[in-house]
Amino acid sequence: MTMSDKQIAGLAGRIIHDEIVPARAPWIHEVKAGQTLRIVDLEGNQAVDFLMYAVQDDTERYSAQDTLAAQRNIFLRKGAVLLSNEARPMMTITDTNVDYHDTIGGACSCESNTLRYGHHTKSHHSCVDNFLDANASAGRNKRDMVSNINFFMNVPVEADGTLGIVDGISAPGLMVDLRAEMDVVVVVSNCPQINNPCNGFNPTPVRMVVAG
Repeated sequence: MTMSDKQIAGLAGRIIHDEIVPARAPWIHEVKAGQTLRIVDLEGNQAVDFLMYAVQDDTERYSAQDTLAAQRNIFLRKGAVLLSNEARPMMTITDTNVDYHDTIGGACSCESNTLRYGHHTKSHHSCVDNFLDANASAGRNKRDMVSNINFFMNVPVEADGTLGIVDGISAPGLMVDLRAEMDVVVVVSNCPQINNPCNGFNPTPVRMVVAG
């Protein structure tokens, strides 16, 4: 079995879409109810920022608040149900070989880069830029952005509430599977951040596979 075969092993149904998303790039795709989206961290230590919107009415979209309140945990693991702002299931994490995924680190932007790392970073490409570029093709803008998920990203929280962004806990070929519970549009920023260790200071490609 080749490495490519291993990356799609266990996916039920036929492969509907299979794409390598380059380092630092956006991605947008519809995933229908019952289909599974697999995100593969090809080279390891790559953060994948993630948003989703209901196809039927995109004013319904992923809600970090509802998701965290329902599961009573800030980290996402196998079995976590991702809820909308209508408190309806949008996707479920059916499998992952990464210990947990982040919900609170947010998406990097020119503003946050400047605040955290200095004015010289303001021109650096960001996840907010990627989200805006992808959403523009569907008629959405900055007002439609909400708190996102960061798959593979490691944002530990200390006992005193302090949090940080540290080296990722992923490795080459690790993945997360998400089953759509309704028709959704998934928007991804394959994070371009080079100022903190979330990508090992070296953004790399990821693989997006839809099956069902």
